[in-house]
Amino acid sequence: MPSVKEWLASHGLSEYADRFAEHRIEFSILPDLTDKDLKEELGIVPVGDRRKLLRAIADLAGAASTKPKLAPGSEPSPRDEAERRQVTVMFADLVGSTALSTGMDPEDLREVISAYQKCVADTVHHFGGFVARCVGDGVLVYFGYPHAHEDDAERAVRAGLDLVTVVAGLRTPARQQVRVGIATGVVVVGHLIPSGESEERGMVGETPNLAARLQSIAEPNTVVIAESTRRLLGSFFQFDDLGMRSLKGIAGPVRAWAVLRASSVASRFEALHATGLTALVGREQEIEFLRRCHFRAADGEGQVVLLSGEAGIGKSRLTSAFVGLLVGEPHIRLRYSCSPQHVDSALYPIIDQIERAAGLAREDTPRAKLDKLDALLQQTSTSAQDAALFAAMLSLPNDRRYPEAELTPQQRRQRTLQAIVLQIEALARSCPVLMVFEDAHWSDPTSLELLGRVVDRIRTLAVLLIVTFRPEFEPGWVGKPHVTSLSLNRLARREVGAIIDHIVENKPMPADIRQDIIERTDGIPLFVEEMTKAVLEAESESEARRAAALVPSPALAVPASLHASLMARLDRLGPAKELAQIGAAIGREFSHPLLAAVVRKPEAELQAALDRLISAGLLLQRGGAPYPTYCFKHVLVRDAAYSTLLREPRRALHARIAETLESHFADISENQPELIARHYREADDVAKAVAYLSAAGDRALSHSALKEAYEHITQALQLISALPDDDIRRREELKLQTALARTLQEQKGYGDQQVGEAYAKAREFSKRVGDAAMHLAALYGLWAYNYLSGQPAAMLEQANEFLALAQREDEAGPIMVGYRLVGTSRLINGYIADASDALHQALVRYDPDEHGAASPVGRSLRARFGHDVGVTMYSYRSWALWLSGQPADAEKAAESELKRGHALEHDDQSRLYALWHAGMTYVLLGNVDKVAEIGGKLTEFANDRQLPYWQALGDFLCGWCAARAGRAADAVGLLQEGLRLWAQTGSRIFRPICLAFLADAYAADDKPDLAHRTFEEALRIARETGERWAEPEIHRLFGDLLTRGGPSAEGVANYEQAIAVAREQGSRSFELRATTSLARVLSEQGGHAEAHDRLLNIYRFFDSGCDAADLADAKALLDELSSAPQPRGQ
Repeated sequence: MPSVKEWLASHGLSEYADRFAEHRIEFSILPDLTDKDLKEELGIVPVGDRRKLLRAIADLAGAASTKPKLAPGSEPSPRDEAERRQVTVMFADLVGSTALSTGMDPEDLREVISAYQKCVADTVHHFGGFVARCVGDGVLVYFGYPHAHEDDAERAVRAGLDLVTVVAGLRTPARQQVRVGIATGVVVVGHLIPSGESEERGMVGETPNLAARLQSIAEPNTVVIAESTRRLLGSFFQFDDLGMRSLKGIAGPVRAWAVLRASSVASRFEALHATGLTALVGREQEIEFLRRCHFRAADGEGQVVLLSGEAGIGKSRLTSAFVGLLVGEPHIRLRYSCSPQHVDSALYPIIDQIERAAGLAREDTPRAKLDKLDALLQQTSTSAQDAALFAAMLSLPNDRRYPEAELTPQQRRQRTLQAIVLQIEALARSCPVLMVFEDAHWSDPTSLELLGRVVDRIRTLAVLLIVTFRPEFEPGWVGKPHVTSLSLNRLARREVGAIIDHIVENKPMPADIRQDIIERTDGIPLFVEEMTKAVLEAESESEARRAAALVPSPALAVPASLHASLMARLDRLGPAKELAQIGAAIGREFSHPLLAAVVRKPEAELQAALDRLISAGLLLQRGGAPYPTYCFKHVLVRDAAYSTLLREPRRALHARIAETLESHFADISENQPELIARHYREADDVAKAVAYLSAAGDRALSHSALKEAYEHITQALQLISALPDDDIRRREELKLQTALARTLQEQKGYGDQQVGEAYAKAREFSKRVGDAAMHLAALYGLWAYNYLSGQPAAMLEQANEFLALAQREDEAGPIMVGYRLVGTSRLINGYIADASDALHQALVRYDPDEHGAASPVGRSLRARFGHDVGVTMYSYRSWALWLSGQPADAEKAAESELKRGHALEHDDQSRLYALWHAGMTYVLLGNVDKVAEIGGKLTEFANDRQLPYWQALGDFLCGWCAARAGRAADAVGLLQEGLRLWAQTGSRIFRPICLAFLADAYAADDKPDLAHRTFEEALRIARETGERWAEPEIHRLFGDLLTRGGPSAEGVANYEQAIAVAREQGSRSFELRATTSLARVLSEQGGHAEAHDRLLNIYRFFDSGCDAADLADAKALLDELSSAPQPRGQ
């Protein structure tokens, strides 16, 4: 192996040998050197030399440790593991080799085959390819392994086209021809055969076979490519669409393309965006800045703008948009585009620009090319001596039209650079010039030297020079007065959304996938564009293809168009790439202690690898020693690193991470169990993954992080089906299902259908397991669902089942709750007397000291059954007391309920529960001031916490108050909004009475038709659902509407119906209220005696000393009827 000194000399850099020796730089150290090391530590100032060194080091990392078999640098670096990656594969086959073998001496044939193989090796090596295998006259070549380039597909096709030309020029007895097939895809590549059996690095996947099959259908001296490759090539080449072809060994027809020739394109950006540009978003300030620079340059003050930014940030897009703005303005545009394949080709961007400007075509004769060049140069009156220099630069032969100059190579180089500068000066004298020098980070050293001269010269010329480059490039012109640096930042989320919308147009895209794109593309416009396009393509594929991709969303895969450029950045890391893979498995962000514990390497070695990742711009460090954290700069870089890991090594790595977190990081185990769950899930340890997901769900639920709780629990339920169906699994499944139901209940409200389904499933699980406590919890949830969804009959059934189970288990607390559920259910169904009995049974078992909110038993009951048990009992007890004709006791119960609720400072749900039910008690009592006070509190509290369920109930109370205060229009608005919010929660309970409130408000607002229809709807819902407790009041209010213009038979019928239903239910207060309304109508019709007698019969049941509003109204009417003159004869 050569020494470092000899290695430097082989690259023309021997002047730095002493510096390398002084700093003890050995071959093992070379891969860790950075651009900063070369400049600041070794003192290598010229950018071109630093760039050449870094490229040579990168090549060295990929060189074989033994002598190359086919071409220098064509062997991959030793790898311990195979990996998964996207590769472009070329298969080249010599045409007619079978005929050759029959007509040639074996030794002659061997020479032909050897010459062909060497020709292939040299050609593909020039383009960065790796010759993987030669089998006779067939050669398999990889582009993208062992080192990726962001333009691997383009390199492969250019290599294929060059191969056709070079093979044809081989010095063999007969002219040789070649067929080339190329395909791109994801493969497994590396050591595929156990160590000791073979040293061959192979490839597994469909892509090599596809490339070989495409070669078989190619015409001689033709390159045929797959659709997967064509998508990555833009307009770099001209193609012939061969249509869909059936290929042996390939499932289904595939589309094939023949590559005709390379295209002449002004820039790489234009070639890759040939189908159109997306809207320029978020760059208004930068465009305006460039316009100001253009105006100054047009006035003779030359300007240089150094436009920098990471790959994909939009440098070329911004430049393209600015160029478009100048269309129509007098100027000359010179566009130079550097290429990653020509970093060592002197003056490549200059030559390319001149060839395009002159219109030189490949098929032109040398004379025709010279004629075109002369026509171009005549526009600036270029001298014959300088024209000769331009012709030589373009490798055109001098046909004696130019004078011959005896110049040394160095003199010719300097004169050529001077001639180019003079050209620019001449153009600037005739018209303002816009020069765009793109991708300077790929420039060859000579072009950079020329660019430096141009920067110095244009200060007094009408020239605007825009130089674009990536952050790793360090221009030497910063600080000059006419030079301005402009760095592009990432886009904001809103701007990213605008790009997505522009690409998607009218196509459907789910909101969660759109959010995935925003999150994963980090504000990089190119990432946004390619990810969005990839998602749209994925959405058009079959579900089977998406399932095969093993990703839950199309936005969670790395697009093929970005894969190569991301892998190129990773492959340049050398040994640090393994650390990037481990970090990627941990997550986008990870701490130094965790990484060190997982990696298990010496600290110095670990830190050196981390420094390499940071200097390469892949990681960001946050915080300092001893506990720094690291974050991948881009999500997609992390994903690309992770995607290279094969399944088994990936599982083992995740298991190691999970075990490390368990054993060394107790705080994470306690506070972030979902992280450990993720690693156990990826390690296929389902039991541990489920256990940690369950813990994560419990923790999230306890912190009211409902969305997170739902995700953790549903993931656990999905995973648990893979475990054996034993008692342990069934108990864990029951626990998870109950937690899911509770999460959905708190997230969506008990009235949502998903909540009912979740609790119904939990009830079935609890029966299978035989767990009475969980069975009670599930029954309570199912009861609450039926309660809020307006299914009183089912609610009563679950209440009875709950009470029966609690009594069998002989648990005092659940028995008390069971009586409360039965009492509430009977009340809603309209069985007022039975409801009062059941609620009484609950209350006699209630001990404030034992069951209060501060007691352990009270807290346990609240956790199991949703609310403070005392609040819930007094809530419905106050309703039952009023309905059964005890308004004074009802008011006392409501006051007690409010006090209990107010004392529950940290139990929002119970406090709100108390406010609503006490508020409704005061509605029944007719206490407008008290309802207004409670409704205001409820609304404010609910609005502040964004709780639509309670907001709706607050609106009902406030709407009722507004109607009683004579503000009918306000009442209508509040009640309509309350009903809208109520419907959104999935709740249907209380709809009949609230619709009756709305109908009454319509009537007050002089909208009788609307009122009539709304009363009918309220009665229909009450009959359909069985929620009959308020049916007497609905009939009474309907009767008020119908008799508003005077007595009516229909109105009287509604009063009679109200009285009959109230009497049937045992609802004496509603009976009193309806009888009072009926008595007024009868009195108006002259039936004073009948009115008096009927009203007196119900009034006698009440305590005459009570000052309730309904009793006062009835008493006043009785007094009026008693003094009214009786008709004669009576």
